[in-house]
Amino acid sequence: MMDLASLIAEVSSASAIGVGLLIGLGALGTAIGFGLLGGRFLQGASRQPEMIPTLQIKLFIVAGLLDAVTMIAVAIALILIFANPFVAKVQSAYQQETAVSTSSAK
Repeated sequence: MMDLASLIAEVSSASAIGVGLLIGLGALGTAIGFGLLGGRFLQGASRQPEMIPTLQIKLFIVAGLLDAVTMIAVAIALILIFANPFVAKVQSAYQQETAVSTSSAK
């Protein structure tokens, strides 16, 4: 049976890896999305200059949606860093296991 500190350390280390992946892949996806969005906007503006105001409105709407995805990933990452729900589950499971083992030993 592992002690509680090592279990919490394992959960925290796995959470740190998950946080790194969330933030890194979120930033990478947003960067690729902005690159594609800007390129397509410039293509459309160069082909039909009279459509620039309409295209610009759509550009800003999609840019806001791209940023929203990244902000959701950052929010989930902050929850995993500062209020990790998995640590509480590990603690309660460890306490239940300890209570069962001490009651069966009596």
